Amino acid sequence: MGVFIALSVIILWGGHLAYILLYIPLAWNNPWMYLHILIQAYLFTGLFITAHDAMHGNISSKKWVNTILGYISSFLFAGIYYKRLRKNHGLHHKHPATEKDPDFYVHSQNFLKWWAVFMWRYVTIIQLVVMAIFFNLLILIPGVTELRALLYWALPAILGTLQLFWVGVYWPHRMPHKEEMGPHRARTQIRNHLWAMLSCYFFGYHREHHNDPRIPWWRLYRSKS
Repeated sequence: MGVFIALSVIILWGGHLAYILLYIPLAWNNPWMYLHILIQAYLFTGLFITAHDAMHGNISSKKWVNTILGYISSFLFAGIYYKRLRKNHGLHHKHPATEKDPDFYVHSQNFLKWWAVFMWRYVTIIQLVVMAIFFNLLILIPGVTELRALLYWALPAILGTLQLFWVGVYWPHRMPHKEEMGPHRARTQIRNHLWAMLSCYFFGYHREHHNDPRIPWWRLYRSKS
C-alpha cells in the first residue's frame, strides 16, 4: 500500500504538471488557473511528504525501496539531496525545537525570519543549479513559455514549501513551549480529518507524528484521539 500511494503521488504530480503546462490558459481573470496552481502546490507538498515517509522507512519494509523513492520525490520537489535531508530530519526528531534542531530557529519566532533562516540552511548551490536546469528544460517544450513555467511550476513549489514550513515546522514547534506539547515540543491540530488532510496530509497531527514516526502519513489520522 505504501509503495502504491507513494507512486500515485509522484505520478499525479507529474501528470498534473504536464496538463497545466500544456493546456490551462494563462488569463488573470480565469479562476481555473488559480485553482490548478493551488492543486499543483498541494501535490508538491505531497512529494515532500512522500520523501518524509521514506526517511522514516514507512513506504516499504525494504530499505532500498524507501531510499529510491525518497531520492526521487525529494529531487522532484526541489532538487533536494535526500541523504542530507534525511540526516537533518533525524536531528529534528532527536532534538526537537532546540538549538541542535536544524529546523528550529532559537533567535526569533518571527515567521518570515525563521522561514528565511530555514531556507538558507537547506538550499544549496547545487540545488539551485538543478532547479535552473529543470526550468530551462521545461521551456524547451513547445508551448511552454517562461511565464507558464514560473506560474505552474516554480510558484507551486514555493507555495508547497510555505505550506510544509507552516504546518510541519513553524506552527507546531514555535514558542512558547507548553507542558501539553510533551517532550517533543509539538502542538497538534484539533481532530478534523478533512482539514488535516487538506492542510498538510495529516501532519497537523504533529505531536502524534513525533510520538510514533513509523506511522505513514495516510494512517496518521488513526492515532488521533
